[in-house]
Amino acid sequence: MSVETRPPSPPPAPSGRPGRPARRPRSSGGLFRAFWRWHFYASFVVVPVMLVLSVTGLIYLFRFQLEPVLNPALMQVEKPAGTDVAQPYAGQLRAVEEAHPGAEPVSLAEPRDAGRSTVVSVTMPDGEGRDVFVDPWTAEVLGDRDPDTTLSGYAIRLHADLMSGRPGDLVMELGTCWAIVMSLTGYYLFVRGRAARRRRARAGKRGARLRARHGVLGSVVGVGLLLMVVTGLPWTGVWGGTVQQLATTSGSSMWSLDHGAESAPLSTLDESLPHSHAEVPWGMGESEVPRSQAHEDGTVAVANVDTAIEVADGEGLRHPMTVALPTQEDGTFSVIGYAFDAPSDERTVHVDRFDGEVRSAYGYDDYPLLAQVVSQGIGVHEGRSLGGWTMALAAAFCLGVVALCVTGPLMWWRRRPSGPRLGAPRGRLPVRSSPVLAAGLVALAVFLPVFGVSLVVVLLLDRFVLRRVPALSDFFGTA
Repeated sequence: MSVETRPPSPPPAPSGRPGRPARRPRSSGGLFRAFWRWHFYASFVVVPVMLVLSVTGLIYLFRFQLEPVLNPALMQVEKPAGTDVAQPYAGQLRAVEEAHPGAEPVSLAEPRDAGRSTVVSVTMPDGEGRDVFVDPWTAEVLGDRDPDTTLSGYAIRLHADLMSGRPGDLVMELGTCWAIVMSLTGYYLFVRGRAARRRRARAGKRGARLRARHGVLGSVVGVGLLLMVVTGLPWTGVWGGTVQQLATTSGSSMWSLDHGAESAPLSTLDESLPHSHAEVPWGMGESEVPRSQAHEDGTVAVANVDTAIEVADGEGLRHPMTVALPTQEDGTFSVIGYAFDAPSDERTVHVDRFDGEVRSAYGYDDYPLLAQVVSQGIGVHEGRSLGGWTMALAAAFCLGVVALCVTGPLMWWRRRPSGPRLGAPRGRLPVRSSPVLAAGLVALAVFLPVFGVSLVVVLLLDRFVLRRVPALSDFFGTA
């Protein structure tokens, strides 16, 4: 990938026609090859990242269907005949504590339906997190498992940062940023190259049909790719952290500004659920958890997890709920109504453990406008807004991206050159003669800082290394 540093010299006049100026080659041809070159080299970063994101995203999308099938002894239960009342959650918690002495329960998730178990997340004495599964009809402990070692647990961690922390997060953000470049250049190639594709198809050229199908599929999937990339950027470390910092300085936030926790905050909602993959709404993760108000006369706590769920139900929260349990003497029951298919219904109610009163409540209507927009985007990204249509479209999109990631390298393989060369298209972006193109590159680099830094590195490498070493110049096909 290279950028033109000076205008090209005018071509000489064709022989035999003195005095008649030569026809300049159309700039679109050079731009086409330059965009093709960027599209080609962007694939080295984008294809592996998009493959991981699409496959893990597909697993996460169907986690509620896959996990019970993979773990039936833990997650599937049978409702006893003639029984319509489940055991109290307080009794189920006691059963977990008896089965795991010394373990500290940190959250309880209601069953998603009558055939599913209750999930209690605990912290073991050695600090390890476990999910304990309880039959809600008999309060029998069915077993436990590390949530990180389930199929969806692996998918979540790979999707986030390749299970490698900050370095993995940067790699995923880099691939995500270049995916935008790949989509934009792909659309240009699709539109400007349609005539050439038709000619190749009519001539029966090898690989013409695959190239045409790749273009048509990319023209459809590219819209979803851009949507998924943009809605996924808030999770990234650099872009998400930078935007959040800018939003905070202007009095807004991508997450939450919970002014409902009137007493001194105990922690944030995310911190209340260590080791857990509990469904915490994006906009509430950083919301404050208030403290319970102990009575001066030493009155003991009278509320329990069943009280908290009953109070939250009265406040209009949707089932199934997740309850972050108090782990300190002045902690509260934080009841989360996730509202899976409607981000606008997200709400959390904090219930005092001493008197069972609502200490504070916080929901979508209390979010800053930016957080509301991001929450709706997250709902689309996770395929859970607008009912089954969004889920079906998200699944089709993931499969489409996988297909593009396979057909793209396959096209190169079929036309790969012999010898030690990559066979990259030769072309240079005419930024000096195209102010609009130059402005677009600068805007994209500013909007996506990781892309901007990587772009500078690539251009410097191209100019000062690849072009000065003949073997490298030939291998990478510099123009």
